[in-house]
Amino acid sequence: MPHNSLEALNKYFGYSSFRPGQEKLIASILSSKDTVGIMPTGGGKSLCYQIPALLLPGVTLVISPLISLMKDQVDSLNEIGIPSTYINSSLVWSELEHRLYLASRGKFRLVYIAPERLESDKFLGILKEMTVSVLAVDEAHCVSQWGHDFRPSFLSIASLAGNLRTRPVIAAFTATATEQVKQDIISLLGLDSPNVYSTGFNRDNLYFSVVKGIDKTDFVIDYLNSHKNQPGIIYAATRKEVDRLYATLVRKGFQAGKYHAGLSDAERSRTQEAFSYDDLRVMVATNAFGMGIDKSNVRFVIHLNMPKNIESYYQEAGRAGRDGDPADCILLYSASDIHIQKFLIEQNPLSPERKAAEYGNLQNMADYCHTSLCLRQYILEYFGETGVPENCGNCGNCKDESELSDITVDVQKILSCVRRVGQNYGVNLVANVLRGSRSKKISLLGFDQLSTYGIMKEYTANELTNLINLLVAEEYLGITEGRYPVLRLGNRAVPVLTGKEKVLRKVRKKAPTADTADTTLFEMLRGLRKQLSEKQNVPPYVIFHDSTLQEMSRLCPVDRPSMLAISGVGENKLAKYGSQFIEVISKYTMAREIAPLTAKQAAAPPTADVASHLSTYEMYREGKSLKEIAALRKLTLQTVQGHIIRCGQAGCEIDWDSLIPSPHEDLILKAVRRLGAQKLNPVKEALPKEIDYFTIRAVICKHKL
Repeated sequence: MPHNSLEALNKYFGYSSFRPGQEKLIASILSSKDTVGIMPTGGGKSLCYQIPALLLPGVTLVISPLISLMKDQVDSLNEIGIPSTYINSSLVWSELEHRLYLASRGKFRLVYIAPERLESDKFLGILKEMTVSVLAVDEAHCVSQWGHDFRPSFLSIASLAGNLRTRPVIAAFTATATEQVKQDIISLLGLDSPNVYSTGFNRDNLYFSVVKGIDKTDFVIDYLNSHKNQPGIIYAATRKEVDRLYATLVRKGFQAGKYHAGLSDAERSRTQEAFSYDDLRVMVATNAFGMGIDKSNVRFVIHLNMPKNIESYYQEAGRAGRDGDPADCILLYSASDIHIQKFLIEQNPLSPERKAAEYGNLQNMADYCHTSLCLRQYILEYFGETGVPENCGNCGNCKDESELSDITVDVQKILSCVRRVGQNYGVNLVANVLRGSRSKKISLLGFDQLSTYGIMKEYTANELTNLINLLVAEEYLGITEGRYPVLRLGNRAVPVLTGKEKVLRKVRKKAPTADTADTTLFEMLRGLRKQLSEKQNVPPYVIFHDSTLQEMSRLCPVDRPSMLAISGVGENKLAKYGSQFIEVISKYTMAREIAPLTAKQAAAPPTADVASHLSTYEMYREGKSLKEIAALRKLTLQTVQGHIIRCGQAGCEIDWDSLIPSPHEDLILKAVRRLGAQKLNPVKEALPKEIDYFTIRAVICKHKL
């Protein structure tokens, strides 16, 4: 067994360093402290309880509501030599008892269970016979009725912890948690003065965009045609819409599957497995049912309809790009989406207080769809992050280079109309007054006599509702919550009405399409991976992620030490698959006279990718920014920053002043001189939140501290 967390990370998972936040979370759990980890989807939450499971006695019990994820995670763990199992409704009772018996005899390091199991007294009786070191709660937001996916069975977790032989450490993880949900997690799970760590919600590899005013089906077909061979998920709001789009895609010749609660368990399981094994390229699924999927190489998530809240949207969109490579998150919006979601809210038997909150959440989602500001900034600030840049450079709004259009006069007309109808009516009525509708309601109210009646007749109803919703999103107008929301003049209305402020609007372009070109070697390695996955009866990404194959195809390792230097190749996978991948790479490099990566170049394992950081440095010397390098090389920004630090440590010439914000340098120097440079966590915690680890490391390198 490994002696520490870093040794375990390399030996089993094949990585030489942790992602941001992981090390602190793992250290907290290993020190027997209850812990809350708030990390974005794809940020590596699972590893934060899987590593402690290797280092602590007894078993780690993982409670997860995503039954469809359990088998994939268990397969992945067993594949790298960590004995694990799952307990859920897919098992007969005799098999369930047998697995629990083996767990009580120390045969498994991790046991995954569904929260509904905690309602069975017989099951709880068996659990009491086990030594549970860690109780890991995945998707912990499900414990809160104010979260987007409340599960009543999660409320049994606190009593479970108290009824076990000894109380285990409780570690709760979620990707989406507002402040209220975070407090619910702490109180309802019965956490004891927990350490709470948030690594932020940003996923800088995801490209967010909102597309309006288009035929949604045509857009999807065009997108799939221009992104051939890329796997993705398309979410729709209703089963009927899923069935319709699925039938259309199959008729057009696409390898598509569908997934919703109206299908049988067998159908859903069969379809998800086909998608996981790369036999289906596209999955069409409902927002309401959701789909637990651990597939790392999902290159796009398209929402055919607007979801009911930001939490749902960000979690569903976050299923793209879990491997850290670029991925698209596209929301196709139309005004009818709001009506669909309001109808779904009305069908739920919710308390008046909860229903009001649902309407408020829906309005936040609508504001996201209409804002012309940075989409990433909107999401991150919703989750409470501060100091977020106003331009992320990687969303449909920030990358739009079109000229701004002055819409001040049109906005004045709309604001004036809202005021003239007494600020007592909703979006549709105001739009109809502006276009000069001859509806009976407008004439009965006398609104056809207003000066604003018909002054925007050149606009369609859809164009006007979109423009009004944009003004709500940007606080020129306010809107009340509830089933029948009413427009009010917002905080920014008066300066516009009095001519003291202009309103500018962007004319957006379509989101850029991804580069779909694959190298010959990458496709050969994918083919080998597919053969092995079918032989082992596990999804291809369980063997190696796409990002690992891409690194192999770029560096061409041809011996065991150089293969072990590839990120994602641990000792167990090297022993099982290394020789077969080395054989394919060796034949490819010999046939094309390509210089491979040898053990000498890779240095002593485990090391990071030597050639990769030098490639980054060459692009940096050519004058490219770190973000440009990350985009061109299809790496995360954090990886590129790590390359620059490594080059600086090796004595390469770096213009540190261009990378370090001048106000931050003195603060960092004072903190480092006071606390030392050996451990960065205390330094980071002593500094303002907007100062990141890269800037701290850059200052340390610059001053050779």
